[in-house]
Amino acid sequence: MDAPRADPPELVPLLAHLARLSRQAAETAAEHDSAVLRPRHVIALDLLSRLGPVTQTEMATALRLDPSNVVGLLNELEREGLLVRERDPADRRRHIVRLSDHGAVALTSSSARYQELENHVFRALTHEERWTIHDLLRRVASTSAE
Repeated sequence: MDAPRADPPELVPLLAHLARLSRQAAETAAEHDSAVLRPRHVIALDLLSRLGPVTQTEMATALRLDPSNVVGLLNELEREGLLVRERDPADRRRHIVRLSDHGAVALTSSSARYQELENHVFRALTHEERWTIHDLLRRVASTSAE
């Protein structure tokens, strides 16, 4: 019979290290290939593709970002034609944000390039192990702000 395992080693430093390595690979790819979106852009556009049109406030909440930081992010995406920001007809003080057609195409092509990067970064893992990590991290991300 196996002895009970001790507490797991510190995950935060390891995740921070892997995040840094992954971010470097993604930023390098984005600098050398205009079809590759920056990671923060992928996250925002993916959110819009899943949620549909949302207010800027809802976007800030979903991304867990300060609203002023979201405005800067949305400005970048709007400037590139990746999303559309319009006044809310029900409340002219609010903006509704939606994914543009160009944004949907860019998200799809960028996702293919990220798949290549992930195949390299996570080459030590099987396909099933990668899905397991994805599902676990998604669960942690969805509850970390609670």
